Formats: sequence, C-alpha cells, structure tokens
Amino acid sequence: MIKQIEWKNDILTLLDQRLLPITEKYIECTKYDQIIDAIKTLAVRGAPLIGVSAGMGIVVASKETDKKGEELRQYVIEAEKKLRASRPTAVNLMWALDRMMPFIMSDPSDSEAYISALEKEALNIWNEDIELCRKMGEYGLEIVPQNANIITHCNTGSLATAGDGTALAVIRAAHRAGKNIHVFADETRPLLQGARLTAWELAHDSIPFTLICDGMSSYVMKNKKIDLVITGADRIAGNGDSANKIGTYGLAVSAKYHNVPFYIAAPYSTLDLSIKSGEQIVIEQRKAEEVRAFGGVRTSPENCDVLNPAFDVTPAELIAGIITDRGIVRPPFTEGLKKI
Repeated sequence: MIKQIEWKNDILTLLDQRLLPITEKYIECTKYDQIIDAIKTLAVRGAPLIGVSAGMGIVVASKETDKKGEELRQYVIEAEKKLRASRPTAVNLMWALDRMMPFIMSDPSDSEAYISALEKEALNIWNEDIELCRKMGEYGLEIVPQNANIITHCNTGSLATAGDGTALAVIRAAHRAGKNIHVFADETRPLLQGARLTAWELAHDSIPFTLICDGMSSYVMKNKKIDLVITGADRIAGNGDSANKIGTYGLAVSAKYHNVPFYIAAPYSTLDLSIKSGEQIVIEQRKAEEVRAFGGVRTSPENCDVLNPAFDVTPAELIAGIITDRGIVRPPFTEGLKKI
C-alpha cells in the first residue's frame, strides 16, 4: 500500500513526490509553512491531495503555536489565507479550506475544544476523499470494456489523492475486476508526472502498462486499438469545461479525431459551479526552469524564453462523460452537474 500522507503524534508526514521514482523520502511537517512549501514546490500534488493537505495544514497551524483564545484564532485565520494562496487552479484547495472555515471562525475561548474541532473536520475531509475514490472506481467500471487499451495523462492515483485516485481509481477497479486492461501512460512534460509517478503506481500494482511520450498519443490512437482515454481534473466549470495538467486538451482533440471516447474522473469537490465556463479558470504559470532543465541538467539554451502553463482547459464538447463519486454525468453537462 502506498503511504502518501500520514498524521501521527501531531506531525503531518508527506511523501516527497519530487524525488520519485528514484527515492522514497518523507517530509515531516510540524509547521504549516512547511505544508505550503510542499504544495508550492509539488512535493505534494494532485487536486484532492492538495485539499486534504490544506485541511491538515489548518490543524498543524493550530497546534504549532502557544497562543490561546482569540489570538489562536487569528493565527489560524492567517494560516488559512496563506494556504489558500499557495496554488491558484485546483479548486479542491479552496473547497477544503471553505469546509474548514466555519470551524476556524467558531468560538476559540476553549482552545482545546477549538483545536479538536478543527482536527475532526480535517480528518473528515481526508476520510471522505478515500471513499470518493472508491466510488469513482465503482461507477467507472461500466465504461471500461473487457481487454481495454486505455490512455491516461499525468498522475491521478494514490499520489494525487488520499485513496485509490480518480482516473487511476477506475483503472485499478477494472484491473481488480479481471478486465485484462493495458494502460498507455503519457510521460507528461515538463515534470514527468506520468513517467515518474503514474508508471511507478502501475508497476506497484502490477497493472500492465506502456510508457509513451506526450507526442506519441496520436500515433498510438491511430496504430493501436485504443478504447478510451481517462484523465483527472483540477477544476470543472458549470458547463463541463475541465482544467487539467497541460497536454490534456491536445489529448482530447486527438481522441475526438480518432473517435476515441474521452472521459474525466473527478470527485464532486472538483466541481466549481460558481463559474460558467473554462474561460474563467485561472491557469497557473510556473517557473521557466522547469522547462529549460530537468533534474538539474540543462536541456535548452540558457535564459531562452519559456511558456510554462501548468494546466489547460478541455472544452466540454470533447468530453464523453465525467465520472464522479455520484455517478457518470454525460452531455449536456450543465444540468447533470447541478443535480449531483
């Protein structure tokens, strides 16, 4: 079993995903600033796991200080603001902190009870995510035919959630059900989450897979019998437009051309019905060095101009269905997403 996150003796332990698959190293967080740094630097990543980590970040903040009463609450409020600003695109971060807010704003006069209530709600979010992953796997089984060849992008497994994953939860459920699947995993440039993380998880679970470069997906769709594409999402707008790791949009366009159904797998916490379309989703722009070099080795001319959006938005018309913990939503998405 993959141990991606652990809470013990008031220490939040996170698997440092920057070092995988070469090194399994854990970060012990006793201060909320350490959790913020882990989120910003992608030591912890994946929309649901970022949300769980942020919720626990509030708990860590409440326990790291000697402040009591109103001073304690103000300290936690400041921590919440900083955690909320750590990454802009994945809505699960904001969703988890919104869940924590009524407890943050509650009466802090009994400091021990105040901290206990924060911890209980954060652990509720954590345990709920495990169950959401399980349900996505169950609902997604119906779209996976026997002997299916599946393409996936980025990492959507235990390293991105508190449970089995989103898209990888569906893949894991199909494998356990004996459907004899084979996965083609995009490497996912520039940080290789597919090559470093998804391939590591698939190998860990003995799920047959082939690692491919991002630019090979169209070739694979044309020359192999690909049955479906499943990816995750970091934010889904009210009309079904979905933001996910950069390269997902191109994968969806190719899938449409080759008549391969393209599915998103995401829990209800990834839905953002406050925005009407993907045009309103803020796309995080990351540092140029992530593209200019990898692992400290330069792969391009020094100081060349770089465009490095972390995400792109797949239009709803390219999506065959959204696999959620409450069932599969199919087009038109606007009403279906409201119902769940």
